[in-house]
Amino acid sequence: MISIKSKREIELMKEAGRIVALAHKLVESMIKPGISTLEIDQAVEKLILDNGATPSFKGYGGFPATICASINEVVVHGIPKKSAILREGDIVAIDIGACYKGYHGDSAWSYPVGKISDADKKLLEVTEQSLYEGLKYAKPGNHLTDISHAIGEYASSFGYGVVEDFTGHGVGKHLHEDPAIPNFGEAGHGPILKPGMTIAIEPMINAGTKRVKVLTDNWTTITCDRKKSAHFEHSIVITEDGYEILTTL
Repeated sequence: MISIKSKREIELMKEAGRIVALAHKLVESMIKPGISTLEIDQAVEKLILDNGATPSFKGYGGFPATICASINEVVVHGIPKKSAILREGDIVAIDIGACYKGYHGDSAWSYPVGKISDADKKLLEVTEQSLYEGLKYAKPGNHLTDISHAIGEYASSFGYGVVEDFTGHGVGKHLHEDPAIPNFGEAGHGPILKPGMTIAIEPMINAGTKRVKVLTDNWTTITCDRKKSAHFEHSIVITEDGYEILTTL
């Protein structure tokens, strides 16, 4: 069942989202060749705790860290490690969740490490824009898959693989709520969007095949062809005439 949030609940989600956005601002300042993803994870955890929230991901389903740090061919759920050192030319997706007074904010962003190739710049640009192409359809009266269709059509028009094994989701009291939000498919299906619905939209787009596989740690998910992947996500609320991004400053 899709929950409709009250004004109070939305205000709490805005604060959770603000903390997530602050964390991304910190991440952006830290991303450079030579830093480990564990260093970033520890800094983000401190920021979240210092702002009166708790990390949404740590312990979720047994996940061992505060952030997901997914480098190059890692699509999602990369585990931060001391040995995972960012190098010039990498791209890294950082997914962050914070829980404030029982409500979650969830946002992912992909970052260049130093100077990256033109091909990788294009992958980041298209994936980010695919998020906003989907958001154009986030308004009352539209079907949920109107968002899905817009994301998939835009990204695939560049020859990229649109990941089908993972989706966006509802967000609120729980990190993952109904509905699931695919990044592909036909428009005009699924629930009708209504004011007060809170959802996390998150295209995961691969430079090559859409096919992915989960490694033996049961978290780290990579592209089957080992080509790079990008990931962008915002939590939003459907308003009376459109949407509002919750994971922003």
